[in-house]
Amino acid sequence: MTMGHEQYDVVVVGGGVNGTGIAMDAAGRNLKVLLCEMNDLASATSSNSSKLIHGGLRYLEHYEFRLVQKALAERESLLKNSPHIMRPLRFRLPHRPHLRPAWMIRTGLFLYDHLAKREMLPGSRSIRFDKSGPLKPDITKGFEYSDGWVDDARLVILTAKKAQESGATILTRTKCVNAVRGDKNWTVTLRNMVSKEEKTVSAKVIVNASGPWVSKLFGETLSMPAPKTIRMVKGSHIVVPKINQDEEAYILQNEDERIVFVIPYEDQFSLVGTTDVEYEGDPKDAKISPEETDYLLKIVNAHFVRQLEPSDVVWSYSGVRPLMDGEEENAQKASRDYSFEIDQAKGKAPLISVFGGKITTYRKLAEVATNKLCHFFPEASGRWTKTAVLPGGDFATKDSLSAELKQDYPWLADDIISRYVRTYGTASRELLQGCTSVEELGQLFTGNLYEKEVQHLVKHEWAMTSEDILWRRTKQGLYASTSDVEALDAYLEKNL
Repeated sequence: MTMGHEQYDVVVVGGGVNGTGIAMDAAGRNLKVLLCEMNDLASATSSNSSKLIHGGLRYLEHYEFRLVQKALAERESLLKNSPHIMRPLRFRLPHRPHLRPAWMIRTGLFLYDHLAKREMLPGSRSIRFDKSGPLKPDITKGFEYSDGWVDDARLVILTAKKAQESGATILTRTKCVNAVRGDKNWTVTLRNMVSKEEKTVSAKVIVNASGPWVSKLFGETLSMPAPKTIRMVKGSHIVVPKINQDEEAYILQNEDERIVFVIPYEDQFSLVGTTDVEYEGDPKDAKISPEETDYLLKIVNAHFVRQLEPSDVVWSYSGVRPLMDGEEENAQKASRDYSFEIDQAKGKAPLISVFGGKITTYRKLAEVATNKLCHFFPEASGRWTKTAVLPGGDFATKDSLSAELKQDYPWLADDIISRYVRTYGTASRELLQGCTSVEELGQLFTGNLYEKEVQHLVKHEWAMTSEDILWRRTKQGLYASTSDVEALDAYLEKNL
């Protein structure tokens, strides 16, 4: 079945952090934007990161000063614009003198403190560890510095919501199956992956922001050779019961010159990662290997008193990072920077493709990409996203918002208020509208996930499946049994 034909300025292919970032920026400049994503928003790389807003301390060793400076400059903008889903985080780096000398670490941290302006985040310092801490007693010295934490999948969802509020059309479960280039427009065929219905739209410009699929899209959909290839690198993480009771994260050095993070996660857990493994195949099929699990556990066990076994792993996830393909021999040295390719062959309709990138620089990448887009739309307005607060982020502090919600909803448990604040911010009130008791939240599916929240996610955040809800919109999958998931699936099937 073929439906109508509508004209857009821009069609963005890809619903990860870069695609939604470009859609948001372009829509805010008064361009008519459509974004299509063949699966759920943030269903690939953008929900499978280490969940850090960071400059990338280890990139200094590979002399990527420009990338680190760019990322450091973005940290505080992002923390200010999304205070509900982001927070400052202190990192402790145990010193292992046989791996990196102290002078090298001090030099790196000095650069990290001074490559970009800091307002919110305190600088680095030397610290000492004692026997009361979680580390092994032979580790006595270390360093501490600041970076930031982000709920990566929610960053994508809220960026898409901001794009939608600015006028963009967001189509999830919609694949761009064909694009024919004309002199002034692209004719784009979109297929709904649920109903299998197709519709055709036209666009003056296509933006290929399909992440790990960016090169593949050229041959499959655009009928042209890819201008460059990407290097696919799998990064895997494990979640274990909380290793340390402190609020700080740890950054652990390893003999292979890599580093592994141990990050406080969802109150009761620690997130451990990541690996760097060359990957071939379909990015959606990426899974952690037993070797990767053993690798991460070995590094943690070399540092912490508490020893972990594979049976301690509560959950794991893997994402494929699309890195720019250089001449580097190993994956850890491949650049995390980004680049663009603009194709205007023989006066035909333009195509902009995004290669590489990292979550910390997504806003800047989107701004630069949209600046390039605006060369074709001279009537477009100027840049605006540096101070653009994402939906739900309009509050002073989490503590003050929590206190307000506690006053207005005294029947709501503290753990639910805490999670709502860091998930929805001020949009918690939209979710809770009309509720005057716990009973009015409806069916309890798992953890503290109630029917009212599920309805909100389906209506306002494009959620369609239990995976969308349990893992990308919330992290309540950490508490869900098989029967819990089945009950949620049955509810969605009945009510969607």
